[in-house]
Amino acid sequence: MPLLEIEGLKKSYMSPEGNRHTIIDVPWFTLQEKSQVALRGESGSGKTTLLNLIAGILKPDEGRVVIDAQEMSALNEPGRDRLRAMNIGYIFQTFNLLQGYTCLENVLLGMSFGPGVDRGFAETLLKRVGLGDRMKHRPRQLSTGQQQRVAVARALANKPKLVLADEPTGNLDHNNAREALGLIREACKENGAALLLVSHDREVLGQFRTVFDLSRINKALDEAATNESEEGS
Repeated sequence: MPLLEIEGLKKSYMSPEGNRHTIIDVPWFTLQEKSQVALRGESGSGKTTLLNLIAGILKPDEGRVVIDAQEMSALNEPGRDRLRAMNIGYIFQTFNLLQGYTCLENVLLGMSFGPGVDRGFAETLLKRVGLGDRMKHRPRQLSTGQQQRVAVARALANKPKLVLADEPTGNLDHNNAREALGLIREACKENGAALLLVSHDREVLGQFRTVFDLSRINKALDEAATNESEEGS
């Protein structure tokens, strides 16, 4: 059984003009345990929406999201929160660190929503990402690359089976981006987590053996492209 299974997943939004706009329409998608897969998609293609649906941050209009044999999409909000905390690590493009807390406290707070706080493991993770001497620093005292490292440690804090990464190198320069990507992939492998990363960066995508084009799995994009073509003809 796949670690992640998506079936008939749909999500739409109401436009300011009052029209319903479908942004996600994924008939089928699966991800195996410990695999590392990238999704290619341009800005506005629904990449973040798809990840948020998988993580249970958003609830779909239709369809199923099953993670480790548990149907995320069938749960109420507290249930989705619990399933996400126990099974998913999320690396956000903007990191989403709590500015008033230290690196260590950011990781420990992430643990508080999962199986429980393990200070020793939190310190081990921060050392693993090269921040052993920055544990008491707050995010504003760190470089952008170092903040990304804290985000990686926090995503792995609850030993998730699945790590979602939303344009994780988008705010980094070329050298830091390459280093961060290598760190994310290595850390997921060491901790036995599958990785689903979305990006539009060709260099990032080129590091993955398995890359899916979001337009190939998301029928909403195909329909939008068809409509634009018809309007332009």
